[in-house]
Formats: sequence, structure tokens, C-alpha cells
Amino acid sequence: MSTELVLAERRGAVLVLTLNRPDRLNAWNDELEDRYFALLDEAEADPDVRAVVVTGAGRGFCAGADMDALASIGTSEVVEVPVRPRPRHRPLMFCKPLIAAINGAAAGLGLVEALYCDQRFATPDAKLTTSFARRGLIAEYGIAWLLPRLVGQSRALDLLMSARVVRGEEALRMGLVDRVVDADALLDTAVAYAEDLAAHCSPTSMSIIKRQVLQALDSDIRSALTEAEAEMVDSFQRPDVTEGVASYLEGRAPSFPGVSVP
Repeated sequence: MSTELVLAERRGAVLVLTLNRPDRLNAWNDELEDRYFALLDEAEADPDVRAVVVTGAGRGFCAGADMDALASIGTSEVVEVPVRPRPRHRPLMFCKPLIAAINGAAAGLGLVEALYCDQRFATPDAKLTTSFARRGLIAEYGIAWLLPRLVGQSRALDLLMSARVVRGEEALRMGLVDRVVDADALLDTAVAYAEDLAAHCSPTSMSIIKRQVLQALDSDIRSALTEAEAEMVDSFQRPDVTEGVASYLEGRAPSFPGVSVP
């Protein structure tokens, strides 16, 4: 059933989502996508959810698009991309911290979905590959925009054109992932990071910062400065600033209000 394709587990203010097609290395299909995106919508609307960690069941994170679906595309005439209920880059627009715990293979669309996250934790043995060129495909789903901004142009072209497999440690060195953690500690480490954000950082501040960073990628310094000044003035009117300063002066953990998007 579709409700089982992505498992949801609350750990305090952190929601853990587990892609759950372990027999197919969590290969992506429309049903899994619908469930995953619906859970992100619910998390975004719930002010008690402060951060989300996404991982995979079994030996893989996500092996990319389901090969049966790709095989059927190869035998049909495709003239345009079908309209979807939510855009495939939905996670990129998620307003709360989204952390990927890459426990195994992350290939093609599976790698793209990991890149849509704000932080990536991986095991030393994780296998990351763009895959597209070895399947006769192109750089899909905005990865041609994302990848150079993470690893630089020449490395991005290497990863895209060769579609070679990169293990966890090399991925860390090139900036493709942010931390490498032993497999038995991966999920707990990612959740602990998310719990720290949930406990100590303003949800509203994090949401605005995410938007600022994404917008600034296609902006210039003058525009970023102007935007920051306007956001700074607005922030002074919110209770988060009062609470942030007071909690620091009083030596206690802050109690920030949650944020939700209806």
C-alpha cells in the first residue's frame, strides 16, 4: 500500500521519514513520491515539527527511478513532461531543515533528492552517482544547477559526464556530502543534528535563511544586502529576537514559537 512506501516516525520535534522499498533499493516511483511529498506537506503545516531527516530502508538510500518505469518510457513516445500534483523539486522548497541520512546507494533521481536536502550525512560505504549519462539521459531535475554550486564546475562535469560512483569519503572531500558517519550511528547522528536545530534555533529564522540563501544563488551582493536589511527590520518585530536574547542572557534554552505553512 502507498501508506507503507514511506515510513514516518516522530522523535520529539524531529520527523524521520524512511523511503521504504528495500527490495528495490528504495527505487523512486510515483506512489513513493506522492507519499513522501504528502508527508513533507504535513510536516510543513505542523508547527511542532521543527526538522525532518530522510533516509532509506535496508541497504540503499534511493537507487533512482524505478527501472521498470524507465523501460516503459523507452518504448513509448514522450513529447512533454507530465504535470505532477507537486513539482519534483518539492523538497527544495521545504521551509524547515531537511537532512539526508544517506545509508547506501544514492543514484540518479535518488542523488538529486539528497541534493535537495539542506545537509547530507553519509556512511563511508555509501555509493553516490548521477547515473544519467550511463542510461542515455541528461542532467535531470535541476542537478546541472545544483551540483556546480556544491562541488564546482569541473567536478560537476566529471560526476555528470562519467556518472562514476563516488564513495562517502571522496564525496566528503569534494563537498557532495557534509559528514561521513559509521553506518550504525548514521541515523542517530543526523537526528541529533536536527534535534540541536530544533532545540536552539528559531524556526522562523531558519525558514527565512533558507529562502535567502536560495535566492542569493541567482542574485548579486547588492541585492543580497538590500534583502538582508529588509529582513533584519522585520525580524526586530517578531518575538523570536526577544526570546533569543533573553535566553542567552539567562543561560537557558530558548523557547521559540513554531513555524508552519498552511
